[in-house]
Amino acid sequence: MKTDFKFSNLLGTVYRKGNLLFTPDGTCLLSPVGNRVTVFDLVHNTSYTLPFAHRTNIDRLDISPRGNLLLSVDENGRAILTNLYRRIVMHHFSFKSRISALKFSQTGRHFAVGVGRRLQIWHTPSTPGTDNNGEIEYAPFILHRDLAAHFDVIQNIEWSSDSRFLLTASKDLTARIWSLDPEEGFEPTVLAGHRQGVKAAYFSADQESIYTVSQDGALFRWEYVTKNDPESMEDTSDARWRIVKKDYFMQNDAKVNCAAFHAESNLLVVGFSNGLFGLYDLPEFHMIHMLSISQSKIDYVTINKSGEWLAFGSSKLGQLLVWEWQSESYILKQQGHIDSMNSLVYSPDGQKIVTTSDDGKVKVWDVRSGFCIVTFTEHTSGVTACEFAKKGNVLFTASLDGSVRAWDLVRYRNFRAFTAPSRLSFSSLAVDPSGEVVCAGSPDSFDIHLWSVQTGQLLDQLSGHEGPVSSLAFAADGNHLVSGSWDHTVRIWSIFGRTQTSEPLQLMSDVLSVAFRPDGKQVAASTLDGQLSFWSVSDAIQEGGIEGRRDVSGGRKVSDRQTAANAAGTKSFNKITYSADGSCVLGGGNSKYICLYDVRTGSLLKKFTVSVNTSLDGTQEILNSRDLTEAGPRALIDETGEASDLEDRMDRTLPGAKRGDAGARTTRPEVRVTSVGFSPTGRSFCAASTEGLLIYSLDTEFVFDPFDLDISITPSSILATLDAARSSTDEDASFLKALIMSFRLNESKLIRVVYEAVPPSDIPHVVREIPTVYLSRLLRFVAYAAEETPHLEFNLLWIQSLLSSHGRYLKDNSGTFAPELRAVQRAIDDINQNLKKMMDQNAYTLKYLISKPVLGSNNTNGVLKAIENGADSAIVNGDDEHMAGVDDNDDDGEGEWIGLE
Repeated sequence: MKTDFKFSNLLGTVYRKGNLLFTPDGTCLLSPVGNRVTVFDLVHNTSYTLPFAHRTNIDRLDISPRGNLLLSVDENGRAILTNLYRRIVMHHFSFKSRISALKFSQTGRHFAVGVGRRLQIWHTPSTPGTDNNGEIEYAPFILHRDLAAHFDVIQNIEWSSDSRFLLTASKDLTARIWSLDPEEGFEPTVLAGHRQGVKAAYFSADQESIYTVSQDGALFRWEYVTKNDPESMEDTSDARWRIVKKDYFMQNDAKVNCAAFHAESNLLVVGFSNGLFGLYDLPEFHMIHMLSISQSKIDYVTINKSGEWLAFGSSKLGQLLVWEWQSESYILKQQGHIDSMNSLVYSPDGQKIVTTSDDGKVKVWDVRSGFCIVTFTEHTSGVTACEFAKKGNVLFTASLDGSVRAWDLVRYRNFRAFTAPSRLSFSSLAVDPSGEVVCAGSPDSFDIHLWSVQTGQLLDQLSGHEGPVSSLAFAADGNHLVSGSWDHTVRIWSIFGRTQTSEPLQLMSDVLSVAFRPDGKQVAASTLDGQLSFWSVSDAIQEGGIEGRRDVSGGRKVSDRQTAANAAGTKSFNKITYSADGSCVLGGGNSKYICLYDVRTGSLLKKFTVSVNTSLDGTQEILNSRDLTEAGPRALIDETGEASDLEDRMDRTLPGAKRGDAGARTTRPEVRVTSVGFSPTGRSFCAASTEGLLIYSLDTEFVFDPFDLDISITPSSILATLDAARSSTDEDASFLKALIMSFRLNESKLIRVVYEAVPPSDIPHVVREIPTVYLSRLLRFVAYAAEETPHLEFNLLWIQSLLSSHGRYLKDNSGTFAPELRAVQRAIDDINQNLKKMMDQNAYTLKYLISKPVLGSNNTNGVLKAIENGADSAIVNGDDEHMAGVDDNDDDGEGEWIGLE
């Protein structure tokens, strides 16, 4: 079995903190997710996580105007410069202190950062060159200017359109205008007048006006004008920046949390602390929208380059939204789990992953797109376990609310709920491969409950354990059920036999997890002392064991007084699972490590580190003694004091608990792995951790957009192949080959030439033979052609052939092809509407023709007869000053125009 698994993607969480960012073309959204960056492709409906990771959570990120350089900075001021196209880290740098603002200039030659109250301007890194000695030199971070005039933290930085000037907004109630280089006659200007900290300041499109937004909801408009004497109306002072208009958002006690301005369309978006956001048209200050999109405050808002899409991030609930304000529709609406994840399971086809959490939600994630496609909220307490039936259309979940529920993943509904005679909370779950019987174990009872899926009735309660049942698993053939308990035993049950007997297997410690090998002949058990033991099902003999204490233990918490090797609670595997071929076993526990073992030899094949994020507890092996104070560890002490606003630090949550209450944390989150699972193909595995749902895969190679490209594929070779297909002179040349070559080169004009050259009679053959990897591109292009080109019947033939030949494949992979299918549906709807309008117009035209006398008696009867027979279309173009005509086809094939009065 191959073990070269590498990090592939991060699901389960979409936004933590920091600023959101659109790419320059406006099609992708970059979101900081802890110490990583996730890219959401809003056009192709996919997401991926960049491979690099910071040591702490990301605070700020920005992208160069060309879209090739990404600069991300974490809480400690450490920056990583990345080539976004290649997804390669180019340089690491430290700003020595936490930064509060970051912005590239419009020309891309410089970028500005706010380091506390100081403004630093740096040169944008350029490509490596050679010096006079012929040696390669690369100086990625060169300081251009270091300016200090603010008295408090800089909250926002904006560049002018020509990149000569900058605007900074600060907590010291002022905004300031700076110049990139010293300008003759220019001095740095202070814009003062707000009563609370200035959140943002913006230039207008013509740079004649400046808008400033403060935290108390005031919007000031500044212009470079002179002050007039009210009596003589003459200029009495020199020209300078003055307030010409004041507007207020009037949100009562709500504060302005964030703002974004689109200069080209004069749109201002403001997010408030009560979850509302407002969209305003400047300079008239007309309110376009005022909507509530979250139950908590909006942390960040941004606008894409065209001004059509608004992106919102709310860290308290982990929400990420992209809203199209003109059509008032969501482009993206995602939310991660609020609380820690408890379990996960792959669907039998490997296309979906289901996660459950303490927040009472069950989420289904599409593996290819990376998006959550459905969320179930019927459980009223934490969901502890989940399992699929063999066919994959039915999902079962167990919860602490005392119910086991069955979900239909075709109609996305809960169709069955199973409960015990007495009030119990369930912590483990197993489903018969046939889907007829479901079993659950409880920490409150020592019995195993069995229900019939068809009737929902309780079939039996299996007694024998003397402690809570912690884990359950069915064999692949369904003949045996294995259960692990805190009474130091593993029992193998034959529940479908004449007598429901159990074979107890005695272990040395509490059993945490059990798993069946895929062939059903071996059972693996993980115990509290860090041991992995393997038992034969047929003769109940132990076949092997692994000492995993030293492998899984690691990571020292801030409050631990012992070293990582001696820390308590990190020396066992909470969850184990077999690989698809049964040769390896994967385990994870309350530590930062995931271990992969070979079952036959008992050797450790590979150890995966879940996270290096020091914002989480337990990621460091050694603690720094400088962080230990007389009052305790520095990380547990609130050192902000009076520096932060009191209202931001007050906890107004009511005592008690309720579902979905995201109360303020009083402790740091700890790194841990609650569940692991292999995909059915064995090419990847996923782990539910504090960071989110981590996916490790063997297929992590980066595919460039013009894929499968080689030197033989050029525009001339594609046209030559097309000409050969037309003339049929080359046996190897065909329209399919030309079409695939054009898709590889990925030039839309060339694709259209090949697309329109395919004869209508050959369309079904070309579509039938096209590889599935090109289906998404072909669907996307056909949808575009149906909207932009006039070839109505030709485009419909392509759509009909695609749906006829590949309909089953498109249905099975509907999550992957969702944006393409929506585009095709939109194109068909437009065609339908256009045809309907044309037929309605023809109906009135035909009535007009019947009501008017027709010149030329020889053809009058023919025209009326054609009208009575319901001619398909009659195209009449004319008005009061022009003659209209009807083409009546005679037997000889030559039409004769008949004039009408």
